[in-house]
Amino acid sequence: MRLDPEFARRMAEATALTRAGRLTDAVASLQAALAGAGAAAGRPTPRPGAGATDAADVIDVEARELPSDDGPPVGAPAPERGPAAPGDRAPGRFVAGHHRNAAGARAYKLFLPPVHHGSGLPLVVMLHGCTQQPDDFAAGTRMNAAAAERGFVVLYPAQTDAVNPSRCWTWFKRSHQKRDAGEPAILAGMVRDVIARHGVDPQRVYVAGLSAGGAMAAILGEAYPDLFAAVGVHSGLPAGAARDVESAFAAMKHGAPAAAAPSRRPVIVFHGDRDATVHPANGERLVAAGDGRRVERTSGHAGRPYTRHVHRDAAGRVVAEHWIVHGGGHAWSGGSAAGSFTDPLGPCATSEMLRFFARHRLGDA
Repeated sequence: MRLDPEFARRMAEATALTRAGRLTDAVASLQAALAGAGAAAGRPTPRPGAGATDAADVIDVEARELPSDDGPPVGAPAPERGPAAPGDRAPGRFVAGHHRNAAGARAYKLFLPPVHHGSGLPLVVMLHGCTQQPDDFAAGTRMNAAAAERGFVVLYPAQTDAVNPSRCWTWFKRSHQKRDAGEPAILAGMVRDVIARHGVDPQRVYVAGLSAGGAMAAILGEAYPDLFAAVGVHSGLPAGAARDVESAFAAMKHGAPAAAAPSRRPVIVFHGDRDATVHPANGERLVAAGDGRRVERTSGHAGRPYTRHVHRDAAGRVVAEHWIVHGGGHAWSGGSAAGSFTDPLGPCATSEMLRFFARHRLGDA
């Protein structure tokens, strides 16, 4: 799809500035490009503090490869956003860790629910969005509290600004889109290590993410169908949506190209229809067209209305759910203001993803 001249000019300018080492100026150019794109599309820019993100928060123009020592460990404090709600303080343990393999290294945080005693619990991998880190993402999604209630282990890998100044996962480069290479290899190795160390049920491992994290979750589901039983993508893009910076911005603005494959794994997708950062068409392209049943639901009080599309296979099993949050922007639906990029008014993506995951395991026909 051809970019409009002004958008293309801004992207070329940002790329040149980045190569010259002028990252601040590059960010400003990218912000201007997407701000213009959102206005042209008639989509409002999300309010700061309510799910808004800078243009550069979604992708990094020139991601750098990780040094061998992976830079600083995870654990930096989350942004000041007020006290957490009582339900955010989950019983259990939230511990720091680090994984290294031949592809590289990353730090992580791991939530172990109070019932965790080598009992073969399921695991959900949560990939944060740009500018976020594990503690912030855990607070915003309230995933630890939900996992404690349902008996899930939760792994939060941490991208580092040594690789990407905005801490974005590198979903938009071919070298990070396939099995046994780049970030997918690092993350898969980390997951296998956690499975072995903590007695996780290897048949019940899931991956989910927001924005750039959602795009990387889709890549992991395609690259490792033998590792992940199901995938959750919130405000993200399908695997194969981009091959470089220019095509990434085109996919963000217009939707992924037809060549981007829908998920082959069971998938649950959340996307706001007022998302001015990642076009809602990307949510549609994550779900294969075919046998679908449309279910209309509207929140009963003060929340955002939504539409859910349920897709079943030939045997009648639910293999995909697509939740369209009406009026929602680029933010985790039903999240807490204790974290960044959340929309407390939407239906709860956290609880719905865990519900969906609990219905799937590797080896299901």
